[in-house]
Amino acid sequence: MKQSEIMYIEEKSGVASLEARIGRVLTSKSGRTIRYNQLEFQSLKGAGYKANYYELESGDHYWISRCRKDGNDGLYRTTVYIDDDVREEYWRDIREMPERVGQSRFVSTGKHKPNGQEPKDRRTNV
Repeated sequence: MKQSEIMYIEEKSGVASLEARIGRVLTSKSGRTIRYNQLEFQSLKGAGYKANYYELESGDHYWISRCRKDGNDGLYRTTVYIDDDVREEYWRDIREMPERVGQSRFVSTGKHKPNGQEPKDRRTNV
């Protein structure tokens, strides 16, 4: 494992995820393998449905990506929990909202409504 980065992590084994995490991951040099906490993931190489990685031990599918500045990381409305060790860096450097460093979760409205339509209001999630 080479690089450390704060990323968005959402399990996609079910139809729609209700929770996601923002946490520090380690990525391999190629980016095909990611480690988060005790879990290790490998790329689905484009073969996943709304997922881009699978967890090696369980086979569960996940969406793992760089964090967006607007907080719309998930496809649908999702509660996002921020790991304590990255919370300050996330709010200060990624979201550019240092006044929120004490906030350990937020609700992301997502990129799409559940019926597949774009949300009318594209405001930033907080």
